[in-house]
Amino acid sequence: MEIIDSHFKKNPRPYILQSLVALAVFFIVLLFVERVTQVVIVAALGASTFIIFSMPHSITAQPRRLIGGHIVGLLAGTAGHFFLTGSFTGVINDPVLLSAMTFALAIALAMFLMSITNTEHPPAAATSIGLLTAGWSWATILFVVLFAVLLSIIHRGLRRWLVDLF
Repeated sequence: MEIIDSHFKKNPRPYILQSLVALAVFFIVLLFVERVTQVVIVAALGASTFIIFSMPHSITAQPRRLIGGHIVGLLAGTAGHFFLTGSFTGVINDPVLLSAMTFALAIALAMFLMSITNTEHPPAAATSIGLLTAGWSWATILFVVLFAVLLSIIHRGLRRWLVDLF
């Protein structure tokens, strides 16, 4: 078994260029993330960036799934924040158990909604947890949606030059 992918050995250029573009895009995100939201959301957006630049032709890189998936994740996180936490607060007194139940339900809701709306984008399920962890705010919602749209536009513009690295 080789440690370095044989495709990389034959043609390292797309691996290097696509990683550098991902670096630039994500660097810009990190410049604004502390001012707009907490770093917890960054994990989901980082995973989306990985998909867009390492698997640009996969179904999960499509704009419908990228943008729609994060919107669904935000909706599930919002439901968790406003409805799920309040529903269990009187029933579950342990804050750790309450968080675990709310997070698990938010992930399940995100998965269900993404599946029935054809917006499956696995990193977006983490958006629901990020929203619950960072705390609900319009700034966070706007930031995630704008990032997903921007990433989709960049993906669309570069798609013919990007190759699947898998």
